[in-house]
Amino acid sequence: MRMRFGLLGLALAAGLGASVAGASVGAGGPAVARLQAFDGCPSFLAYVRKQALPLVGPWGLGGAAGMAGALPPGAARDAVAGSAGADLDYSRTNVQEEGVDEPDLAKTDGRTLFVASDGTVSALDLRRGRPRLLDSLRLERGADELLLSGGRLLVLSRGLAGPVPVDGIAIRGPLPYPDTTVISEVDVRDPAHLRLVRTLELDGGYLAARLAGGAIRLVLASPLGRDLPFVQPGGAADAARATGQNREVVRSSSARSWLPGFVVRGARGKVAAKGRLVQCRQVSRPRAFAGLGLVTVLTFDVGRGLDPVDSDAIVSDGRVVYASRSSLYVATDRFDLRPVAGRPVPREVRTAIHRFDSSSPVQTRYRGSGSVPGVLLGQWSLSEWNGVLRVASTSVPTWWGGPATESETSVTTLGVRHDGLVGLGSVGGLGRSERVYAVRFVGDTGYVVTFRQVDPLYVLDLSTPARPAVRGVLKILGYSAYLHPVGDGLLLGIGQDATPEGRVQGVQASLFDVSDPAAPRRLDAFALGKGWSEAEQDHHAFLWWPRASLCVLPVQAYDDRPFVGALGLRVGRAGIAEAGRVMHPDVSGAAPVGSPGTPIRRSVVVGDALYTVSAAGVRGSSLRSFADLGFARLPRPAAPRPPSPTR
Repeated sequence: MRMRFGLLGLALAAGLGASVAGASVGAGGPAVARLQAFDGCPSFLAYVRKQALPLVGPWGLGGAAGMAGALPPGAARDAVAGSAGADLDYSRTNVQEEGVDEPDLAKTDGRTLFVASDGTVSALDLRRGRPRLLDSLRLERGADELLLSGGRLLVLSRGLAGPVPVDGIAIRGPLPYPDTTVISEVDVRDPAHLRLVRTLELDGGYLAARLAGGAIRLVLASPLGRDLPFVQPGGAADAARATGQNREVVRSSSARSWLPGFVVRGARGKVAAKGRLVQCRQVSRPRAFAGLGLVTVLTFDVGRGLDPVDSDAIVSDGRVVYASRSSLYVATDRFDLRPVAGRPVPREVRTAIHRFDSSSPVQTRYRGSGSVPGVLLGQWSLSEWNGVLRVASTSVPTWWGGPATESETSVTTLGVRHDGLVGLGSVGGLGRSERVYAVRFVGDTGYVVTFRQVDPLYVLDLSTPARPAVRGVLKILGYSAYLHPVGDGLLLGIGQDATPEGRVQGVQASLFDVSDPAAPRRLDAFALGKGWSEAEQDHHAFLWWPRASLCVLPVQAYDDRPFVGALGLRVGRAGIAEAGRVMHPDVSGAAPVGSPGTPIRRSVVVGDALYTVSAAGVRGSSLRSFADLGFARLPRPAAPRPPSPTR
């Protein structure tokens, strides 16, 4: 459905062309029906009331409704893929799919570096080797991540509503959860004079954002019922009264009170438009209850800035988002099978996957659903290749409290059939009793790392989707949490070394020869010291510059030789060798004696210079020798951002 959203007060609407026909079958599992669209507010309201009443407690909906969006982007522990093409003289954000950009705290166009740090966006000139601060713009609603398109910079910020009360029926999960999203449009055509154009405030936290083919797609998870006037108990003896009142709040609620809202503000903060994010007829749901959350896919035309041209909504808790150049997938595990206090851990869990066609720059269309057994580690558990979706999933994972002896990982292939995702083939038995730490798909090959005491690296042949198979297994001490192809049949892993008993020993880079899938082997290992690297958890922190065979990692090591900074490694078939190190001063300015300095978060290559980014500033270094070229300090941290204004 095509739609427009203007600054003069036009209501933002979301449409989802869903029908009830065309069920699809997940590999080895039950059919997954297409999403069903509500025919109006009465049916929508009846549905949410029915599903909400059993979840109501003395604090309202407690953790149950609020868990939508509980897993923010970046929660996955697997990461992959660099993005610098051979014809570029500067590096870009390390992303999952070539040509599909992802938001990050630093973006460059090869001339200017834009950095989001502590609620401020800064622009730095990189054209002379020595970085130079051009301008900074303080955004009252925060600045967490950036997307850059031409002269527009979209600044994304997450807000928190605080901890969710947990009662006897609350679902286990990380707290607090993202509650609001603010997108600020900044004019950066003149980097020396950054200018705020407008902001879009949305109810709910964003799970992911992607920029491809002239369109930005934002996946938003909104907890339904967030605006209901629930009461809270005065004490333990008051719980029954509060529960009764809260159930009456649900029974007497209107459809409008369940839907998330939006506010558009001009550059001076004046409200230009406000309303509900979606209307009743433009919401769909899975046949099986999937949580009191609303997952909305907003489509923005990059040429228009904060003016969505299309949106799609599902009543479901969103968990994992993956995007190729032509498709977007949203995955969620079955709400009614998640671990709940007082209920045994389920012995069978499945993850539903909803596919959207994103090939058009102005429209996103729901195309069908499927399912796989188990749960997903993160976005890198999915990969689309030649029209086939490959999914790595783990049954009753040990980190859910499930029995360790029964947990195993499988890779399932799904194809698009009759507007659904149908299971084509599956290979299981990977990492029995172990946890998945990394997944990487490269063409027709898949790599899966599991770990408990040793690290099996599985190499899978996916060239025949109906018959995926394990071709090779390598068992070594420790594990890799990040896998990155570095050419010539080599794979670089970043993770932790470990003892034979599984006790981690510190950060380690491992170089694998996977040119023969049946006989993978480790060529070299480079110990970085007791500590960790952000690249283990966030693939955006990893830089691979193929022209120089150079890998740059942020490292925080606290062994006999403490080091906090960025480490450069030359990587090739001969092994791994240290190329140089970069450190930043203390964020306060004058580094006190014994201070390890400020942790480096990102690295960027422009021409012959390496630029490293921290909360303190940006340092330029020679790409060949790592010699210092100069340091530009970022603005000092400001006071905590104010609470969201009342709507």
